[in-house]
Amino acid sequence: MFHVRLVLPPRLTPAVRNHLSDLPTVTNLLVLPDAAVVPPGDAVLFDVAREAVSPVLHGLRTLGVDPRSVDTSVAIEEVQAMPGLRAELAERAAPGAPEDAIVWEIVLGRAEEDTRSSWSYHAFLCLATTIAAVAVITDSPVLVVGAMVVGPEFGPVSALAVALVLRRWRLAARAVRLLVLGFALAITVTALLALAARGLGWISPADLSRPRPLTEYIWRPDRWSFVVALLAGAAGVLSVTAGRSNVLVGVFISVTTVPAAGNLGVALALADAGEVAGSALQLGVNLVGMTLAGYAVLSVQRLLTRSREVPE
Repeated sequence: MFHVRLVLPPRLTPAVRNHLSDLPTVTNLLVLPDAAVVPPGDAVLFDVAREAVSPVLHGLRTLGVDPRSVDTSVAIEEVQAMPGLRAELAERAAPGAPEDAIVWEIVLGRAEEDTRSSWSYHAFLCLATTIAAVAVITDSPVLVVGAMVVGPEFGPVSALAVALVLRRWRLAARAVRLLVLGFALAITVTALLALAARGLGWISPADLSRPRPLTEYIWRPDRWSFVVALLAGAAGVLSVTAGRSNVLVGVFISVTTVPAAGNLGVALALADAGEVAGSALQLGVNLVGMTLAGYAVLSVQRLLTRSREVPE
């Protein structure tokens, strides 16, 4: 179940109240006249089955409830538990299974958040890439996994897939820009640190030329690299639309975007053209594969739902 809070101008309240009271998927409907202060107006609170969130919000938009208006506010939050017959009846009235339903408003809102550049995003990506650089030098798969988990790059990748499916070109541009700038900064920082380590005698070109069997897949992409990127991208997008964040951990440790960026930074510092090319290709294969898989999965999910329910 999801809880929805509306702040409406009084002229919309009667139509909204009548509309919501007739829906079997809606329960716990409260209408509080003049309860809202900023923006001023009426407060309408209700709970709705997950499968019906987007259809209900679409119906409200047809009544004039526009979240982009200065005198209207819409807030959505998931209810962790709602025992009782009323919630059960609302769930039964909604078609399909809750796990298969997509709340497009939440997916789009998360995509907007994931494309905002922030200090923490760049810091995490730089730290993850630097950890990956140490991993490839020491041939440590444990550090590779750690770097994958720390890396925050899947957020803008999934946001790019959402933007392409919903044709939000500004959102797509922000996602691409964040990915490009983020990896450029992370690789640059890693390369500079690697140059400092080389100057101190901690690393040398021999560290890249020696056998590293546990991490050599990072700069030697093959057909399986693309297959894994596709599978990880599909699983990641499904976890986002289904609200299962724990699945994302598995996605993080199955793709080699950050490890490839870390090896690229080291290879640049040590002037190893072969590993620069291999790492760049691995990075590109993963980003493209995850985006394509995310686009495909979201497209199929959108076909299984009603396209008119996607927020404009």
